[in-house]
Amino acid sequence: MFENLTDKLERSFRILKGEGKITEINVAETLKEIRRALIDADVNYKVAKTFTDEVKQKALGADVLKSVKPGQMMTKIVRDELAALMGGTATDISLEGHPAVILIAGLQGSGKTTFSGKLAAFIKSKRGRGVLLVAGDVYRPAAIDQLKILGEQIGVEVYTEEGNKNPVQIAENSIKYAKSKGLNTVIVDTAGRLAVDEQMMQEITAIKAAVNPSETLFVVDAMTGQDAVNTAKEFNDRLDFNGVVLTKLDGDTRGGAAISIRSVVNKPLKFISSGEKMDALQVFHPERMADRILGMGDIVSLVEKAQEQYNEEEARKLKKKLVKDQFNFNDFLTQIAQIKKMGNLKDLASMIPGVGKALKNIDINDDVFKQTEAIIHSMTPAERENPQIINGSRKERIAKGSGVTTADVNRLLKQFEDTRKMMKAVAGGGIPKLRRR
Repeated sequence: MFENLTDKLERSFRILKGEGKITEINVAETLKEIRRALIDADVNYKVAKTFTDEVKQKALGADVLKSVKPGQMMTKIVRDELAALMGGTATDISLEGHPAVILIAGLQGSGKTTFSGKLAAFIKSKRGRGVLLVAGDVYRPAAIDQLKILGEQIGVEVYTEEGNKNPVQIAENSIKYAKSKGLNTVIVDTAGRLAVDEQMMQEITAIKAAVNPSETLFVVDAMTGQDAVNTAKEFNDRLDFNGVVLTKLDGDTRGGAAISIRSVVNKPLKFISSGEKMDALQVFHPERMADRILGMGDIVSLVEKAQEQYNEEEARKLKKKLVKDQFNFNDFLTQIAQIKKMGNLKDLASMIPGVGKALKNIDINDDVFKQTEAIIHSMTPAERENPQIINGSRKERIAKGSGVTTADVNRLLKQFEDTRKMMKAVAGGGIPKLRRR
């Protein structure tokens, strides 16, 4: 989402390239470009000005080491100030109370219901808690049906009261139900509302007073840009929420809301969400986001995503198979499935420093593994277990069964063999010798 901002910030740092030291003159020109880049990204003007003033003060007061170039020093200062502007450190969600109640609020179409499902999955898997989802949007029947579907997907019960049009009563009753079922977390999804709709604002205020939530989260659509920040401020004045959630970060957004919202509302950004998958939810880390904005990648988040899909026992078994040269196509399929669970491939690649920029204009299709999977699924169990038995006639049969050419099958077999050699060498501590293509 920050591609344009990243490019513009990189251009602004080039002004200092070749300069022997940081001076008020070259800093002024750099900061002018930085401020313009932030405003173009839909960052609040006052926030952008205050930010660049802070950077200027730090830059002119910085002692630049001989081994550090002025442009590098400026990048470091901007990175630190960006992280501070967005909150400095991640803010945890509060789960106090018996049960802990989380109230979800926001505008219509902001992604509240989808986020409620994602949050339920997150709390269930990461915190090991029993969760109850509450269908509190009594005005949109589709919202209730949607929540039921999401609850079924993630294995979380959804509390509904068909025919009851009183969301305050539904929320109160859901807490009693959660206690009776021994569920220690209740997530109340509510109807979308405008801050100018007095009746609806009174309703959400009444729900909050009735359930006394440990956490009230305001969900905003990142694609609305600076409007999202203004809306958050209006809601906070009435609702005094605990934190903000930015959704649809995979859409056509300039990123200004993520940068501005903490400064304007004085409430932390707690989660960021992208895509429709139930695991596409991340705790918001200001330092990591600052790194991504400046094109430095986000290796920590990438490693965390990988760790979620692998456990130590599986890793030991895989290493044992690799060392014994027993890695086969069944194992290969398992590895593909785990990579797919980690999320959007382009998003994952962008977390690697330098790769995001290289992939800017390249479309990585999430269906990239489909042909590989089709070929493997066309193999017999014996062929998957022992790829070396696949001869010419078997290749022809596999190609017909998967709708590809024999050349495609040969290519996969070659890639598999090279991958197996590489993984075996890494597992055994050696260096592989791959055949020339």
